Amino acid sequence: MANRVEDHLTPGLYEEFQHERFVQLATVDAQTGGTNVASLSWVHAKDEATLIFAVDHRSRIIQNIGKQPLCSLSIIAGGSTYSISGKAKVVGQSSADVPIGLSIIELNIDEVRDVMFYGAKIVTEPAFAKTYDEQAARNLDQQVMGELQKH
Repeated sequence: MANRVEDHLTPGLYEEFQHERFVQLATVDAQTGGTNVASLSWVHAKDEATLIFAVDHRSRIIQNIGKQPLCSLSIIAGGSTYSISGKAKVVGQSSADVPIGLSIIELNIDEVRDVMFYGAKIVTEPAFAKTYDEQAARNLDQQVMGELQKH
């Protein structure tokens, strides 16, 4: 049986993007033309066709999508791995409510593909812990996710 391909987020994936998640973003490097992969956690589903995420305003991701907007975001969820591809663009900057400078990026989804290899499922999803002050991390996460929900 072939893996599913959709042109939008499924309801299950939409729900996964309603809270902070570990994801990886692949872009085309603006300088080398090679692949650049970055780990992110501040990602929010605006609707079934749009993801909004935040990166440091100095991130090379900004130059990469400025030159080549095609990118793919991968997420491990629901026992599988998904590749979400589309065109990205910077749509704004974080407000004064967020204590660090962030660029807000919108990914307009063209394709959602289940890319899990045949005959397997994920039994443990990735987990992460912030390595700085827990309360400060919680506050920042709430501020950034709130900012993403405004877009």
